[in-house]
Amino acid sequence: MADKTFNLQIISPTRIFFDGDATMVEMKTTEGEIGVLAGHIPLTAILEPGVLKIHQEDGVKEAALHDGFVEIQKTKVTVLAESCEWPDEIDVTRAEEAKERAEKRIQSGRDDVDMLRAELALKKALIRIDIAGK
Repeated sequence: MADKTFNLQIISPTRIFFDGDATMVEMKTTEGEIGVLAGHIPLTAILEPGVLKIHQEDGVKEAALHDGFVEIQKTKVTVLAESCEWPDEIDVTRAEEAKERAEKRIQSGRDDVDMLRAELALKKALIRIDIAGK
């Protein structure tokens, strides 16, 4: 089965988040959702916040992925992530508070609020809450 797996490496500024074999990886890019299998055509893409799914022969692992880049080669996939968190690493209370702050900023309608930044903060908080609840 070695020909159906590839090396997946996920690197963040603070650590090597994951380094191992996978049968498939799913993630969200700026162009939409992507699933990668061994032998995928070479590709580089920009990642958006979303749920990262790592498929291995013994099951699927999920993590919260927050922005980055992915480089896909036939036998290796490298993700350079702003941050990546396993469900048990997420502080749900902190994520709920971040969600509330972002919603208040968006709903304020004030001119001095950076709406794109507030929407991104809301998206990241919702992903953390979702992945931690699984």
